[in-house]
Amino acid sequence: MIPLPLRTLAFAMAAASAGVIAAPANTSLTLYHSDDNALFSAGSSDAVPSGNAMAREPRQLDLKGGMQDISLDGLPQYIDPEALSLSVDNGAAKVISQRLRFGQGQYAALGSLIGQPVDVLGTNGEMLASGTLLRAGDDGLLVHDTFGAGDRTALIHNYGAVKAHGVFRAGSSLELRVDASRAGKAQAVLSYATSGLGWRAAYVATLAPGDRCNMQFESRASIANRSGRDWTGVQLSLVAGEPQFAKPSAGPRPMMYAARAKTADAALPEQSTLSDYRIYNLPAPVDLPDGSVSQVPLYDTRPLACERTALYENGNAWLPQQPFISPDFASGGDNGGVVSTLQFKAFDSLPAGLLRVLTADRNGTPQFIGSGRINDTPKGGDARITLGTAFDLRGNRERTAFNVDKSARTLDEAFRITLTNAGDSARTITVREHPGRWRQWKLASSSAKPSQQTTDTLEFKVNVPANGTATLDYALQYQWSTDDHPQG
Repeated sequence: MIPLPLRTLAFAMAAASAGVIAAPANTSLTLYHSDDNALFSAGSSDAVPSGNAMAREPRQLDLKGGMQDISLDGLPQYIDPEALSLSVDNGAAKVISQRLRFGQGQYAALGSLIGQPVDVLGTNGEMLASGTLLRAGDDGLLVHDTFGAGDRTALIHNYGAVKAHGVFRAGSSLELRVDASRAGKAQAVLSYATSGLGWRAAYVATLAPGDRCNMQFESRASIANRSGRDWTGVQLSLVAGEPQFAKPSAGPRPMMYAARAKTADAALPEQSTLSDYRIYNLPAPVDLPDGSVSQVPLYDTRPLACERTALYENGNAWLPQQPFISPDFASGGDNGGVVSTLQFKAFDSLPAGLLRVLTADRNGTPQFIGSGRINDTPKGGDARITLGTAFDLRGNRERTAFNVDKSARTLDEAFRITLTNAGDSARTITVREHPGRWRQWKLASSSAKPSQQTTDTLEFKVNVPANGTATLDYALQYQWSTDDHPQG
C-alpha cells in the first residue's frame, strides 16, 4: 500500500459531463395528486419530502445461467426501498434477494464507479493513480493502481479530480441476486414507488364584462418533478383523489417548463374511473426535466356561467349544549368585511386545485382579482371559492332589542344590519346570519323576505345603491323546555 497522508479534499469531478440521470425509454409513470406547496414552489433549492408516484420501467438483463448478481442503477433518489419488484419475461430468472443502495451524499457518483477503471488527479493536474476504483468515502479513495511501473494499492486522501473511463452514474442502484434458467438477454420490468413527483390541477377563470356572471374557464394539470432525475418520453397517468400514503416524499428547486408532447397531436387526456378515484391518461409521451413544473391540458377551454356573491356573514353553525340566555352572547366576530365569492357548476369531474380569477380593467387588460382552492368536485357539483374582501362594501350589525322570559322559557332578540356601498354601481349583498343561542327558533319579523332559511342559517339579499346605504331589520324568538335549561 502507498498511503498519501494529506488533508482530505471532498471534491471530485468527471472528465466528461455525465448530466442528470434519466429514466429508460418507454417508462410509464403514474403520479398522484399532491397539495404540498413545497413540491411546486420555486423559492428554495432544498430537497423536501413531497409527492408520490409509481414507475414501471423496462430493463434488459444480460444473464448467465444459474445463480448470479446483477445491478440496476440510475434509480431516483427518493425511491421507496420496500416497494420494488422486478418481473422477468417468460420466467427467465427468479429474484432470490435484493438490496437498494441509496445514491445520496457527496460520494454517490464516485460509488457508482467502484470496480471500474479511473484516473485520479492531484490539485495541480498531476496523475496520482490510474487503475480500478475499490472504495470511495470519507477516508479517501482506495485504488488498485497500475500507473507507471508496478501493481499496487493506493489510499488517496487528497485529490483534485477523478476521470472516469466510462461515465459517472448518479442515483440509487438496486443490487439483485437472481437464479437464471438460461443464459442470454432477457426483458424485464422494474416497478417501484418513489417521491419527489406529484401533480395538481390549475384553473384560470377570466370573467366576461357585463352584469351577468360568465367566464372563460381553462383547465390544466401542473406536474412537478423534484426527484433528482429526468423523465424523458414517459407515458403519464394522473390520479385524482386522495389515496392514503403511509410515507411522505421529497426533492430540489423547480423551474417553470412547458411539457412537450412527443407527437404533434395535442389531444386531451382520456379520463376514466380507477376504483374510488379518477385517472387521466395522457395521449402522448411527455418530458419531465428534473427541477421543473410542467403543464398539460385537462379539458378544452370553455365558457361557463357563474355566480358572484358579496357576502356579509355573522356567526357560524355552532350551537351550545343548552340555551344561551346571557345578554353578552356574541354569535361571531363582526369586522365589517364583505367577502366576494365565486360559484359555478362543474361541467365534468374537476380534480382539486387552485382557481385563479381574472377580470378586465377599464383598458381591457386582464387583472388578477383573487384565487382559491377547488376541492375534488364531481360532475354537476358546486365549486365555490372566496376571492377576497371587497374594498367598497361594508357591513355593521347592532342589536336593537333583547328580552328573556324565563317563566315562558322564551328569548326575543332583534338586530339591524347596515350596509354601505362606496362604489359607483349598485350591489346586491347577501347577509348570512346564524341564530346560535339554541336550536329551536323562529323568525318573528324581518324588513325583507329571507332568500334562504335552514335549521341554523338565515340569508337575505339586500340591494345597496351606488354611493349609498341600506338597512335590514329582523327579529328572532327562541324557545326551550325545562329539560333543555333547568335554571331557565
